[in-house]
Amino acid sequence: MDSDRECVVRLVGLLASGGSADVQEQAAGTLRYLCCNSAGAKVHVRECGGIAALVALLAPGGSAAVHEQAAAVLCSLCSDSSLNRMWVRASGGLAALSRLLAPGGRPAAVQAQAAAALRTACMDNGQNCDSVADCGGAAALVALLAPGRPDAVHEAAAAALQSLIAGSVRIKGCFALCGGAAALVALLTPGSSGTVHEQAAGALRSLCSGSAQNQQSVALCGGAAALVALLAPGSSGAVHEQAAGALRSLCSGSAQNQNSVRACGGAAALVALLAPGNSSSVHEQAAGALASLCSGSAQNHRV
Repeated sequence: MDSDRECVVRLVGLLASGGSADVQEQAAGTLRYLCCNSAGAKVHVRECGGIAALVALLAPGGSAAVHEQAAAVLCSLCSDSSLNRMWVRASGGLAALSRLLAPGGRPAAVQAQAAAALRTACMDNGQNCDSVADCGGAAALVALLAPGRPDAVHEAAAAALQSLIAGSVRIKGCFALCGGAAALVALLTPGSSGTVHEQAAGALRSLCSGSAQNQQSVALCGGAAALVALLAPGSSGAVHEQAAGALRSLCSGSAQNQNSVRACGGAAALVALLAPGNSSSVHEQAAGALASLCSGSAQNHRV
């Protein structure tokens, strides 16, 4: 047995040994470090039963610090492995992570880490997305977007919802009905951080893509003006990219939304993003949003 594998096997053994919470926290924390820095360590964790052991640590009544570290390891394991995503679902991990999101339950740091783990577990995996919805995880993530939660929770919840919306037609179809569109638009206010703006705009981008119903819901919540406001010079390039992408989706095939975006200065703001100095990805999304804004509208051709 090579030394790296032996180390992982012993750490996983500590997780399942029934030892103290301090030992489990330290063992999970070390696995977190190893998995973030070694693809081989991720394979070893899966092969020696580590995913099931980590999920077991998420059981109700456990230490918040252990929950946070175990969720962080699962987040890393799922970040680049479709096989690990499958094993997390098979081990009951999606339901366990979703339980950690309950309002008034675990501390904010645990909820943010659980949301981050759900994001990676649901990437490019529609079955996992639907499983999270079935066990109440999607609704719990929307609840975490409520005002008063820390930015780290808002950011992680919005990012997880972006994965869920992109991966599940069912979730995308009913998302606005549970207040999700309004909650995401509310995060675009000046009081939120740039990373929250980025993730919320990204989720709205996915939500509106190919859905006239969601386009209407976002528009009714004031989404057009809120997204245009994010195009201002003070925002980061990542925020500019996601906001322009969301406007692109919002305006596609919708004359009403095209007019709303134009009326609140969206055309001029998008043109400004085409200036030299912005990244190619910002240029791409801004040009795409302008094309979407102008499509079928002679009035909007005069940008």
